[in-house]
Amino acid sequence: MKVVAQIAVVGVLAAVSAGGWYYRDAWLPGQPAKASATATPAQRAIPIEAQKVRIGPVDDIVEAVGTALANESLTVTSKIAGTVKAIRFEEGQSVKAGAVLLELEDREPAADLEATKATRDQAKAALDRASRLLSTGNAPQARVDDLEGAYRAAAARVKVIEARLQDLRIVAPFSGRVGIRRVSLGSLISVGTIITTLDDVETIKLRFFVPEAAIAAIRPGANVAASGNAAPGRTFTGSIASIDTRVDATTRAVEVRAEFANKDGALKPGMFLTVKLGLNTRSGAMIVPEEAVVPEGIRQYVFVVTGGRAVKTEVKLGSRLPGEVEIREGLNPDSVVVTSGIQKIRDGSPVRTGT
Repeated sequence: MKVVAQIAVVGVLAAVSAGGWYYRDAWLPGQPAKASATATPAQRAIPIEAQKVRIGPVDDIVEAVGTALANESLTVTSKIAGTVKAIRFEEGQSVKAGAVLLELEDREPAADLEATKATRDQAKAALDRASRLLSTGNAPQARVDDLEGAYRAAAARVKVIEARLQDLRIVAPFSGRVGIRRVSLGSLISVGTIITTLDDVETIKLRFFVPEAAIAAIRPGANVAASGNAAPGRTFTGSIASIDTRVDATTRAVEVRAEFANKDGALKPGMFLTVKLGLNTRSGAMIVPEEAVVPEGIRQYVFVVTGGRAVKTEVKLGSRLPGEVEIREGLNPDSVVVTSGIQKIRDGSPVRTGT
C-alpha cells in the first residue's frame, strides 16, 4: 500500500507540472502567443519568385558531334622500289598539284631508255628503207612486215621505260599541305612505302550523324554551326554539302557532311566538333527560365503557382535557348512558374511572391 501511495503522489506532481507548462503563456503577461496559432496564411506562405510563361518563337535545333576531315586526303606512297635520290618538299609545306615531292634514283632506267630509243630509231630507219625498196619491187613484203614488227616492239618498250621513269618522280595529285616526312635521302624504299601525307585543308569537311526523324527537315546548303575545345570561344559556320542516301539500321541515323572554309587553318583533320543544325522556326512556343525546371531522373518538373500554392507539374521539354527552355507539354500559356526559392518548397506548399 505504501508503494501505491508513492506512485500516486508522483503522478499528481507530473500532472501539475504539465499543466503549469501548458498554461504558462496565459499566466505570464507580455509573452507572445505561439506563431502557429496566430500567424496569418500570408505569413505562413514561403516567399518565392515566379514568372508567367513567355510565348515566343523557337528554332528547332539538332545537336550532334562530328569529326573534321580534309577536303581531299592522301597517304603518299611509292609505286616502285628504289633509292631516294632527292626530297623536294618541306614538312608542313603547301604545294600545288603536279609538284614533285620526291625522286628515286633513275640512272639505270635512264640508260635503258636511251638504248631502247636507239634500237627503236634503228628499227624505224630499216623499216623506211625496206618500204622504199618494196615500192620499187626490190624488197619482199615479208621483210617489211618483220621490220615493222621490230619497230613497234621497240617503240612500245620506250613507252614502258618512260612510264617507269615517271613513277620514279612522285608528284602531288592535288594542291594541299604535306605532313611529316617518313623517308630519308639515300634510303631504299619498297612498293607501298609511306613517304608523307597530303591534305587539302583549304576546305574542311565535317562528318556527323542526325536522327532519322530530322531527315525531312535538312537540305543541302542549310547552315551549320560548329565549335570545339581546340578553338575555345569560336564558332565556325558552314553549310551542308551532302546527305547519305541510307539510314544506319543500328543507330537509326543518317550521315551528313558539311563544308567549312578554312583559310586560316584553324580547323584540322581529326578535330572533334559539336554541331548545331537549325531545322525550322516555330512561333507561339511556351518558354520558361531554365532554372524553373527540376529534373528527377528522366523526368522534368516545374512548380506552377495555383491558388497561392506551388503545384509540382511534370512537363515535356523542347528546344533550348540561352537561359531558357521550351515546354512542349504540361503547361498552358497562362501558367505562372516558380523561378526562385524552389529548394524551400514541396508539392502543395503555400507560397507568396516577394520577401
